[in-house]
Formats: sequence, structure tokens, C-alpha cells
Amino acid sequence: METEALGRSKLLNWLFKPAGLLMGSRARRWVMPPERTLRGADLRPGQVVLEVGCGTGFFTLPAARMLGSSGRLIAIDALSGFVDVVEEKIRSEGLAHVRAEQRDALKTELGDECIDLALLFGVLPWPALPLNRLLPEMHRVLKPDGRIAVWMFPVTGWVPAAIARSGLFSSVGKQNGVFNFRKIVQDSASPIS
Repeated sequence: METEALGRSKLLNWLFKPAGLLMGSRARRWVMPPERTLRGADLRPGQVVLEVGCGTGFFTLPAARMLGSSGRLIAIDALSGFVDVVEEKIRSEGLAHVRAEQRDALKTELGDECIDLALLFGVLPWPALPLNRLLPEMHRVLKPDGRIAVWMFPVTGWVPAAIARSGLFSSVGKQNGVFNFRKIVQDSASPIS
């Protein structure tokens, strides 16, 4: 079954609903202010940002505010229930520069080189997002100077190492618990193996 069909499953949406409530709780905001984590990703006004696995929008609205109306944010999740929650939040805040969409992160169907920054917050390591398929898709959609920002809970050291070993991204450091990587642009004479 395809990811989008799975994401519309009433059973899966029902099973993940309690997790969604915890994701957006006031206690979580108090313990882990999303703005602090987002500062670690170095969001800047005017960027085009892809948020992979937006959940119920814990990072979405703060990221939208940081980008300002000159930026664009595309928040994607496989679960339609989460996307519905984020869409309602976007509407209620009047954020015309933000879109929430149900998409498969492994094949986003976004254009080539259209994203400045991809946020992978809390989605790695996740069995449904194998790095050997996710990283090439992120590489494809990122502009030549594009970056990915990875925040994990719990923190696992093998993920940043695997990203660096992929040959697609190089590490540019860690800030506020966020691992940052820049896209490696290959010339046509040396394809990625």
C-alpha cells in the first residue's frame, strides 16, 4: 500500500491521535521551546522551507513566523489527520505563505532544486523513512546551496554519521541540538555512487 493511502487510513490516524496531542502540548512547549530548536536550523526570512513530518504543527507555526511573509513553508506529513490539524492552525493564523500537504517524503513530487532548507525534526530515525531513500529525495529538491537540518529525539549518533557518509551532504555543525548539513553538488563527471 502506498504511503498516501496509508496516511488516509482511519485506523492509523486514530492510533496516532494521542501522539499528536502530546506533540503540541503546553508542557512540551515549556520544556522544549520550538523557537530555540528552529534557531539551531538557521531559518532566515525569505527562505523556501520544507518541513518533513510536520505532525500537528509544533514547529510549523513558529517556523512560519521566523520566515516572515517573504518566505514559504511547505509542511508535509503522511497522516491526513495531522495535515488537517495543521491546515486549521494555518487558516486561523492567516498564514498565506504556508501550505500543509499530505505527501510521501520519499517521493515528494516537488520540483528539482526548489527548496532552501529541509527540516527533519523528530522524524529520524524512523523505519518508514529509510535514509537510503530519503536523502536522495532531499538532495534532489534542495537548491545547489540548500541545507538539511536534523533534530532527533532521542538523539542517536549513527544518523548524523550516516548522513555525512552518504556523499550527498557535508556537515556544517550542530547548534541547539540541531545537526546541519549542506548539499554536496556533484559535477556530471563524477556521479554519486
